[in-house]
Amino acid sequence: MGCWSGEVMSVSAPASKLEPAERSVTLLGATGSIGTSTIDLLVRGKARYRVQAVTASRNAAALARIARMVGARFAAVADPSCYAELKEALAGTGIAAGAGEGAIIEAARRPADWVMVGIAGAAGLRPTLAAIERGAIVALANKECLVCAGALIMRRAREAGATVLPVDSEHNAVFQVLGAGRREDVRRVILTASGGPFRTWSIEAMRAATPDQALRHPNWSMGQKITIDSATMMNKGLELVEAHHLFGLDPAQIEVLVHPQSIVHGLVEFRDGSLLAQLGPHDMRVPIAHCLAWPDRIDGALPPLDLARIGTLGFEAPDLARFPALRVARAALEAGGGAPTVLNAANEVAVAAFIARRLGFAEIVALVERALDAAHRRGLVRDPQNVDDALAIDHNSRSLAGDLLLEIAVKAS
Repeated sequence: MGCWSGEVMSVSAPASKLEPAERSVTLLGATGSIGTSTIDLLVRGKARYRVQAVTASRNAAALARIARMVGARFAAVADPSCYAELKEALAGTGIAAGAGEGAIIEAARRPADWVMVGIAGAAGLRPTLAAIERGAIVALANKECLVCAGALIMRRAREAGATVLPVDSEHNAVFQVLGAGRREDVRRVILTASGGPFRTWSIEAMRAATPDQALRHPNWSMGQKITIDSATMMNKGLELVEAHHLFGLDPAQIEVLVHPQSIVHGLVEFRDGSLLAQLGPHDMRVPIAHCLAWPDRIDGALPPLDLARIGTLGFEAPDLARFPALRVARAALEAGGGAPTVLNAANEVAVAAFIARRLGFAEIVALVERALDAAHRRGLVRDPQNVDDALAIDHNSRSLAGDLLLEIAVKAS
């Protein structure tokens, strides 16, 4: 059994070797929202899975509890200063402990059939490649990896015979629906967006929005950064880049549709006019369960979707005047090369500054656009040929965005 886009997502083993009951797993980013949802499914199906490794950024106490609960063989924190706490918390359990970037990469290289990449940001790039290069099934919840180095990651996956499965609800939906037809028959793909907390706000009101208001997502419970990205709709812009690399689509074939109920997650239109959709509750355990059992299915953790109770599903076109992030992200995708890497890095800097109340809400996308313009002038948008290239562009773009942030702060004062 293969994936829809064979030359983009290649299968490393026949389905008979991928039965859920025989699957060993590694969870990179075990203490975040994706990790928590994955662990819930692993605990529910504990007879099916063996956990090789779990990792976290620096929450050693929480990671140790998780490692003991799921019976992991190895646990690692990215922050070396947390190693002593982790080692002490695991004393007597037989679970090995590690710390630092090397230990996270070691976790990715351990012989698990399936690896969840729930590490946020560019920090997930090296561990993702480490898992891919040994031919693992990689469930990718880190969209920044594909934005920063999508061509590199998908090329390495093809070369290694690895499988990349999309965990983002929208891309997972598209992946499921694409199975209904042939690649050459696809006319377009539509990613849905909730519209975030400011879907009906005026431009003037959004300019005065606070971090607390931006973090009140109407549907999803997510981490701070992705919730702010949802408020600006930059998350959907990043997902345009992600879809381009995952499915080998031209930018013009990928569209965005605002759907406030977050029930329809993705749609695919075929050349005969058929428009197929995947529906599900707004809970990340649904796409994670699909990836965890792929190419099979497991029992879900949620009650069946009650469409009669929901009653009405609404759709609207995105407003690019109020949400310019979509325009800026699409321009970066069409520019290609390192432009999406700059986009992602500058956005991370801008979002962090907004959360710290050093930048206004409307200035998030403005800073990103200024960083992209400056990066083009300085020749920073070359196509990354390897992981060091991608990380160098990421580093230089963060420095550039930081300098622009200081300029904005000085003008504001």
